[in-house]
Amino acid sequence: MARILVTGAAGFIGYFVARRLLARGDEVIGVDDLSPYYDVSLKEGRVLRLEADPRFRFHLANLADRAATEGLFESVRPDGVVHLAAQPGVRYSLENPHAYVESNVVAFLNVLEGCRRRPVRHLVFASSSSVYGGNEKVPFAVGDEVDHPVSLYAATKRAGELMAFTYSHLFGVPTTGLRFFTVYGPWGRPDMAPMIFTKAILEGRPIQVFNHGNMRRDFTYVDDVVEGVLRVLDRPPGPIDRGARYKLYNLGHSEPVELLRFVAVLEGLIGRKAEMVMLPMQPGDVPATFADVSDLERDVGFRPETPIERGLAELVKWYREHYRV
Repeated sequence: MARILVTGAAGFIGYFVARRLLARGDEVIGVDDLSPYYDVSLKEGRVLRLEADPRFRFHLANLADRAATEGLFESVRPDGVVHLAAQPGVRYSLENPHAYVESNVVAFLNVLEGCRRRPVRHLVFASSSSVYGGNEKVPFAVGDEVDHPVSLYAATKRAGELMAFTYSHLFGVPTTGLRFFTVYGPWGRPDMAPMIFTKAILEGRPIQVFNHGNMRRDFTYVDDVVEGVLRVLDRPPGPIDRGARYKLYNLGHSEPVELLRFVAVLEGLIGRKAEMVMLPMQPGDVPATFADVSDLERDVGFRPETPIERGLAELVKWYREHYRV
């Protein structure tokens, strides 16, 4: 049994990671600031379910608060850290840029300092496929050029990767970053297309389809993401790059889905046609994402496999039950 600190434990992915860690017998300390970026009751509901397990403890804290984060590491002294806390969302970064620097840069620096001063077996942190920017080479490979982000969100996630490498190189912190690709599933974020579309179709309202539907996304089911996180967590990297114990992986389904096909699958599951409003591409968005996960499969023996039909069926089932639709 290990003691694992999960940041962003009230979040979508954090909730499922914490749940899986508890299921296998680990002690989990969850931390979250319950940001009102989206419906806080959804976050509170996740925490409530985690607290049903006596091996879970929750701390309400903002990791951008240096003193609070130092105190957290001092009191918890975790064996490992899964850092998922962040300010998500490409479009919102155009409206509130300071939130991204505070949550994705300052808070991550405080976590890195905690791992430096209270050494951990392994720090696993969430990055994003957004770091690839407008890269037209597909599939996206970890070794691809990522120095031209097209949103501040992407820039902050790339900054986090560079900061993590530096701490691993200078202080020997065993660190792995995971570039997530469009994660969806039950308890998902209500600001993302899977939840937005599900809600709108069920309510008979129109959905906004950007770039006139000419979009492809590497939709990745949350259970696959959790499996990848845990497998990576259990395998701290040895000295790999310039002596640093540091590794980066893509974590995506590796089978991009056309946006209009995604909508068609939802229509079939819900039993209602979607009214679509076709719009141009939004600033900061990209037309396609596509993960090369060959190195993940080679190193940890896993690649996401849940098809969109099965994943969306689970999402729609949960949505109907949770919201009594």
